[in-house]
Amino acid sequence: MFKRFYPDMYIDSAYDIDYKGLYDKGYRGIIFDVDNTLVEHGAPVTERAKKLFGDLKAMGYNTCIISNNKEYRVKPLADEVGSLYVSKAGKPSPIPFLTNLFIYTIRTAIRIFYNNFN
Repeated sequence: MFKRFYPDMYIDSAYDIDYKGLYDKGYRGIIFDVDNTLVEHGAPVTERAKKLFGDLKAMGYNTCIISNNKEYRVKPLADEVGSLYVSKAGKPSPIPFLTNLFIYTIRTAIRIFYNNFN
């Protein structure tokens, strides 16, 4: 019953994911955390992060950064990479994910997220 809540795979870095392969499988939205996911804890946005988000947008992805950090930490980074964001998210509560879906729905009318829960 709880198997669907566990990851299908583990990858060391957000920069090592085959985003093209995921896109080809139907994924269209990606949610990121900030610290120790996109950049080191407390670090400013890097060229590597900017390139990743540029590549994702070129592929057709929508992105959102969801962080427990305050807006003064998350907004500048999100602005630099051109992503939507949710700050003070209160993870691991499901509210950030639902907020993200609401943002996408309002911003783009309808957004379909595909996920394989098998």
